[in-house]
Amino acid sequence: MTKLTTAAALAITVLAAAGCTVRSTVPVARSAPLGTTDVAAPVQTQAPYAQAYRIRDIRVNVPDSLRVSEANSYYPNADIVWRGDAPGDRHEQVAAIFEEALGRGAVRLNAGKEVDVEIEVLRFHSLTEKTRYTIGGVHSIKFEMTMIDPQTGAVLESRKIVADLKAYGGTKAVAMEAKGWGQKARITQHLANTFAAELSAGSAAG
Repeated sequence: MTKLTTAAALAITVLAAAGCTVRSTVPVARSAPLGTTDVAAPVQTQAPYAQAYRIRDIRVNVPDSLRVSEANSYYPNADIVWRGDAPGDRHEQVAAIFEEALGRGAVRLNAGKEVDVEIEVLRFHSLTEKTRYTIGGVHSIKFEMTMIDPQTGAVLESRKIVADLKAYGGTKAVAMEAKGWGQKARITQHLANTFAAELSAGSAAG
């Protein structure tokens, strides 16, 4: 009986320790757009941040070196694939999405150190028409976020963030569009949630 009790206690201790080992910076529930549930692919897991920030200014850079594809294939070989706006300058369209998302996230941050936030987009690979109206997939989004002291210009912190989002296909995509949750609406809200979570302080304890 003593051996069984000891083994059970050991198992509970191991499970409790495992629960404090890794946390997602952006929990799925917080990165889900309003009115949806299974929308977010897991973001890179890492220890939560102790420093909270408030956004004073926003700067978004979508480098011209990022390759754009307008090919209507299942998975074009490019850095930027975007069909959520009418044909045009895709670099500018992606920058506008990030600026809108950062603005939404900023209004939810009311504590912490004031910073200027610089975003450099590394990848924004959404779905082509062919993929969206058939199998769906993943909106693959990667960027680097740098926090800068507005008084001194010093870089306080820089993070590379993966903010992938499940992309609906077929009838599901059409149904979500009808509800007002098309690709652009979902991605913008997902990024707003990501920014709010990334710039909020989290407990470092397990």
